[in-house]
Formats: sequence, structure tokens, C-alpha cells
Amino acid sequence: MHADHRGLLARARTATRLPAQDLVRARRFYSERLGLEPVDERPGGLLYRCGGVDFALFRSAGASPGTFTQMAWEVEDIETVVAELKARGVVFEEVDMPGLRTKDGIAEIDGNYPSKGARGERGAWFRDSEGNLLGIGQPVV
Repeated sequence: MHADHRGLLARARTATRLPAQDLVRARRFYSERLGLEPVDERPGGLLYRCGGVDFALFRSAGASPGTFTQMAWEVEDIETVVAELKARGVVFEEVDMPGLRTKDGIAEIDGNYPSKGARGERGAWFRDSEGNLLGIGQPVV
């Protein structure tokens, strides 16, 4: 029997926490714009589950800077997902900087993690009602 040299956290599930200054407004955005409903709630918090992984919105006096991707979904068909979200009123970020440029809201990104067996990724970003920057990604094989 070999000892497991990984730390205890390596076996733990992760769960993203996103701040919301107004949980009622955030719940409406996630429902109407993203088609997501909480699987559970508590005072000051809404718990969502996507693909077996949890994330929570929590009431916070602090606001997200929205300057980096805080959470992202990995999808199989980014065009379809982006089109559906646009139809629901989601506004995607347009990025134009060296090495990262979006076309119709979707960027081609060079490189990916070797374990994903992909050579790149396609990505799109939007802000939720609370200013959190969220992403959609599709590995390019």
C-alpha cells in the first residue's frame, strides 16, 4: 500500500463563490439570461450546480473588479451557446489586444493544457448583473 503524498485538498471538491451586491437581481439574471435556477438557497446565498460542480452567489458589500475571468463553463459547441445566450440578452465582451481578439464575441486562443488533448481553445466572456466576469470555453482539438 502506497502512501498518498497529495495533500488533503487534492481529494476535495472545489466550489466557486461569486459576490453579488443584490441577490434578487443576480437570481433574475442567472434565470432569465443563463437559464439557471439554484438547486438550494440559504439566507445570503444561492447554490447552483452545473455538470455536477457547484458554484454559489453570495451577498457581499464588495463588488467584483470584473477585470479577470472568475469562472468559466467548458462547452462542446461555443457558437451555439453564445448564440443562445445572446438571444437571452447576454452581452459579450469584445476584446482587441495583441494576442487576443474576438470576432462576433468569440476569440481563438493558442495553446491548451496537454492533459486536455487540445491544441487551443475558443473563448467568450460576459459580465453578470453583479459585474463578475464569466467565460465560455471550447477546447480546439
